[in-house]
This record gives sequence, C-alpha cells and structure tokens, in this order.
Amino acid sequence: MVKFSINNLDIWFGSIQALKNVSIQISANEILSVIGPANSGKTTFLRMLNRLNELQPNFRMQGGIYLSGKDIMKIEAESLRRNVGTVFALPLPLPLSVFDNITYGVRIHGVRNRVELAEIVERSLKQAYLWEEVKDRLNTSAFKLSGGQQQRLCIARTLALSPEVILFDEPCSGLDPISTTRIEEAMLKLKEKYTIILVTNNVKQAARVGDKTAFFLSGELIEMDRTEKIFTTPSDKRTDGYIQGKFG
Repeated sequence: MVKFSINNLDIWFGSIQALKNVSIQISANEILSVIGPANSGKTTFLRMLNRLNELQPNFRMQGGIYLSGKDIMKIEAESLRRNVGTVFALPLPLPLSVFDNITYGVRIHGVRNRVELAEIVERSLKQAYLWEEVKDRLNTSAFKLSGGQQQRLCIARTLALSPEVILFDEPCSGLDPISTTRIEEAMLKLKEKYTIILVTNNVKQAARVGDKTAFFLSGELIEMDRTEKIFTTPSDKRTDGYIQGKFG
C-alpha cells in the first residue's frame, strides 16, 4: 500500500531551486532512509511532506504530493501535521513535566479525561522505549532528562497524537551510541504501525534501519531502491561515491 505519492515535485525559495522534478512513492509500514550531502534537498523534501516549507519566505512549488490518495495541499495544515508528525535533530521538550509534555498536543485536541491521558502517556512512552526509565518521574521537569531521553520524549509526544507517518530529521545527531541504538530500536518497532521517513547524515544508520534508501544530490533524486541494493550494487556511480565517502 502506498502511503505517500510524490509526482514531479519542484520547489523554489526565491530564485533558488531546492528540488527538481522529484517523483517517489513511499509504502506504508516501512522505513525510508533519505541520504545525501549538505544542500542535496533531503531536508526540503522531508519538510514538504507536512508542509513546513511553506512557512519560509518566497516558497513556491509545482507538482503533487498525495497522502493516502489525498492532495496534501487540500488538507488543513494543522490536521496534516497531526497525521504527519516530525521529530527534529535537536530535542525540543516543553518547559513542563514529562507527563504534560506527552499530553500537551492531545489536550489541545480536546482530550481531558485523566485516565485516558494516563493511558496515552504510558502507551506513547513504551513505544518510544522510555517508559521504564521515567515511569517514576512523570511529574519531573523534562529538562532533567538526558539528551537521549529528551529525544525519545519528543518521539513519544509525537506518538501521542496517533499519526500515520513520522518524519525524523537527523534525530540522532549529537547523541551517544547507546541513545542512538535505543532510538533505532524504537524506529524498527514503530514501523509495524507507522510509516517512517528518516533523513540522516549517517550512512551506516541508513543501512541499519532503512527498508529502502533514497539518495539526493543537488536537489535531484538520483535513485531509490531497497537498502541492500543501494549499499551493494547502486545503479548510479554518484550514489556509490557518496556511500564510500568520496564526497559529502
């Protein structure tokens, strides 16, 4: 089943073209790793999937993006971003308790029952592999968690809204190997229920978790295929050069 269908997508910021004629289909319940050097267009591509690019000045686009067959430009932006959640490179917990961080979004959307909120918190923290570490600290400030814990808290906060898709924008940059491993373990489990798109500068991470991998260069999608094939017998020599560290 196709979750996202992107057709002939062009994006400009002013006179600068950031994406050039990108067409790609992303299947449900898989992890798509998106790799490429700086200024390759991979983050622009990711941010387009829940319309964050339009918050930038001088943005314009051509082409179509469809989520489960629906044109995302015809979906109200707040509703779209609830269904397509984002976890950013730097953890951004709210200046609230662990419990209130998780429930912040669902309360905005009308959930008030304390029992229901508690169930959402437990479920979301378990899915983010954080429950056992914080279950006795739910009323503690989120700022007292470690960096890796804060990032998993942000994942849990996204999960609390029950999205269809989770976008990860370099979620492990700056994290230690143990924290990185836990987040990767969470991703591999989460794909059973969600579609995941991961932008990463770590090609080894892309290889570890991606079912498929897409390689971007200078705003173009050079190729996308099964991760095993991309990392062993890519179709384009530029893909092989990037993976081998010859540029980036």
